[in-house]
Amino acid sequence: MQSKGSSVRFTGMVIRSRISTLMLSMFATFASLYVAGRLWQDAENRVYLAKELDRITGQGKTVMSVDDSWKIIECREQQKKLSGLEMELAAARQEGFVSKHLSEINGTPKRRPLVVVGVFTGFGRKSNRDAIRKAWMGTGATLKKMEEEKGIIIRFVIGRSSNRGDSIDRSIDSEKKQTNDIFVLENHVEAPEELPNKTKLFFAHAAEKWDADYYAKVNDDVYVNVDALTNVLTAHLDKPRVYIGCMKSGEVFSERGQKWYEPDWWKFGDGKTYFRHASGEMFVISQALAKFISINRSILRVYAHDDVSAGSWFIGADVKHVDERKFCCSAWSSGALCSGV
Repeated sequence: MQSKGSSVRFTGMVIRSRISTLMLSMFATFASLYVAGRLWQDAENRVYLAKELDRITGQGKTVMSVDDSWKIIECREQQKKLSGLEMELAAARQEGFVSKHLSEINGTPKRRPLVVVGVFTGFGRKSNRDAIRKAWMGTGATLKKMEEEKGIIIRFVIGRSSNRGDSIDRSIDSEKKQTNDIFVLENHVEAPEELPNKTKLFFAHAAEKWDADYYAKVNDDVYVNVDALTNVLTAHLDKPRVYIGCMKSGEVFSERGQKWYEPDWWKFGDGKTYFRHASGEMFVISQALAKFISINRSILRVYAHDDVSAGSWFIGADVKHVDERKFCCSAWSSGALCSGV
């Protein structure tokens, strides 16, 4: 009797074990189906949300997903890489590596300009411009001949009036139409305190408009010996990143109200002396540096003075500083490039 009872209990345990296994398998199956259903539903929701995002952003609303944020970051990284490649391309061109697909006129490759000279001028200074036209710049056919034979492009550089479209702007437009030698910075408001930004915009836009070896900034009270300028620049064509000028330093004025007051004086240390930079009367930079300014214009800092600002853009870069005393325009002397008046 005891043996028979034990056999019955063992059989019952086996049956219960099989039922438990079957129930566990069914539960696992239902759980898998549930999870798969949720995943499918989530996928459908993602598709729906993506479509809604496209629809909403298409209506001009500012809704952005995490995925779109990552896409923007990736785009910015690609933009940085592109900027680096553009800098390398500009340096290569400066060293003489020019595309064989240059535009040709009557089968002859177009000659690259040696230098674009920006003569900085302002409102009410037409007499200065006329004096420069007569003294060393030329007009009409003479100006065109200088561009074609010497590779020197000269333009007066000026911004717009704070009252856009007023009589001052119309006067400049009229003069530009008559002489065809004025380069208007459309997005710049002409003002003395905006000269550092004007300098930055000139180099940026000039590099985009003209494919030249060099870009020069000159004041409209300076007379230039064009032939001497050509000789000096030609001697430095082997340098891909070069900054040429009458190098100087000077005191940083920290007292508000002083003529040369520098709001950011504290950045120049306890000695209150500017780093070495080219005098603002006249200086030249190579194409690679002009491209550098063009690419990074939105983050390049400006200080109270245009010459200090330009020097600050190159102080931390791999740039050859050339202290050319012929660019010191304080007095005209034999072999000098320029003379201030």
